[in-house]
Amino acid sequence: MPAADPAPRRRPTTAGETTADSPWPVRLLAAKMDAYIAKMPWTWVEGQVVQVNDRPGSSVVFVTLRDADTDMSMPVTIARRVLGRLREALPDGLAHGTRVVVHARPEFFAKRGSLSLAADDVRPVGVGELLARLEHLKRLLGDEGLFDAGRKRPLPFLPRVVGLVCGRASAAERDVVDNARLRWPAVRFEVREVAVQGPHAVTEVSAALAELDAEEAVEVIVVARGGGSVEDLLPFSNEALVRAVAAARTPVVSAIGHEVDSPLLDLVADVRASTPTDAARLVVPDVAEELEQLEQLRERARRAVEGHLEREQHLVAALRSRPVLAAPDVLVGTRRAEVGELRERSRRALGSALRGAAVEVEHLRTSVRALSPRSTLLRGYAVVQAVGGEGDVRLVRAAADAPAGTALRVRLADGEVAARAGG
Repeated sequence: MPAADPAPRRRPTTAGETTADSPWPVRLLAAKMDAYIAKMPWTWVEGQVVQVNDRPGSSVVFVTLRDADTDMSMPVTIARRVLGRLREALPDGLAHGTRVVVHARPEFFAKRGSLSLAADDVRPVGVGELLARLEHLKRLLGDEGLFDAGRKRPLPFLPRVVGLVCGRASAAERDVVDNARLRWPAVRFEVREVAVQGPHAVTEVSAALAELDAEEAVEVIVVARGGGSVEDLLPFSNEALVRAVAAARTPVVSAIGHEVDSPLLDLVADVRASTPTDAARLVVPDVAEELEQLEQLRERARRAVEGHLEREQHLVAALRSRPVLAAPDVLVGTRRAEVGELRERSRRALGSALRGAAVEVEHLRTSVRALSPRSTLLRGYAVVQAVGGEGDVRLVRAAADAPAGTALRVRLADGEVAARAGG
């Protein structure tokens, strides 16, 4: 008997169940995506018109909306009757660069595998609303500290190379380059010409800024553009561009529009120039002014040195005019006289002291002689001592102290006499 056919395999019901041996066919994947996207609700979407395809006789108009911050776009299908309601707000209809808000729902076309939006309402974004949104963005970025003065860097005094981001063949480029070279002819520029308005401005300006920021030789970057309407200057208030400038390692000078224009780029840049011409004045010094200032400094230095030498000369002259320097031996002579006088006073004092001491010694000598026993002996008196056995000698003060036969020693003024007491 022939073998039975194998049981048919069950097709995966979810994407997670698919394998290399059990895949989904393209039609099933497209159907699944169509079913999923069909469940998405209507939503309001903001964008910038970059392309309008209005085919005569068609009931719909095909528009391409681009995100204002990134290079991303989405096709939108709008019924002609919907656009008819815009005639009062936009007499010229949807034009390239117009910012709009559309009420749309995503649609997926399975056969082509493409995604688009189907809009049932379109509203232009007015200047007042744009300014309100910019004010809100300004507060948010300010709260993050992107506009703080503490994070701003000083410009180099004399940059070797200046980076310049500007429009193609623009007056702003000429203003910056020509005026900078008039001030300092040796300055070099790295110029990046980009779109400075329209849907591609943010992307191109950000890319040029990043390229110049990566160049080691570039020491300062100028972003310049002439004046324009609020809509024309909107790219320079774009959040992505503002954050790119804040993250740059190279100091950035904002020279957008005129004095009255104030895009957010002015607030985040390290230095704000009122005009492109003012930017040239800020990034390089004026060689004539520097030479004049150098000459002034040299003159000040010369006067300072001359003044110092003059003061020192006066000081030396004053020192030389002092008596001690005019006659140096005067001081020595004075001291010599003082020393001589002190020596004489010392000699006299010492002689007087010696004479007084000699007189006192003589008085003491006279007193000692008068009180000496020898003086008494010289007057004829004698000192009698009884001499006993074993050398015992005692003074005889009375006759009873020397019985008869006692050996006596009689001391006279000029010697001694031996005697014996009589009976």
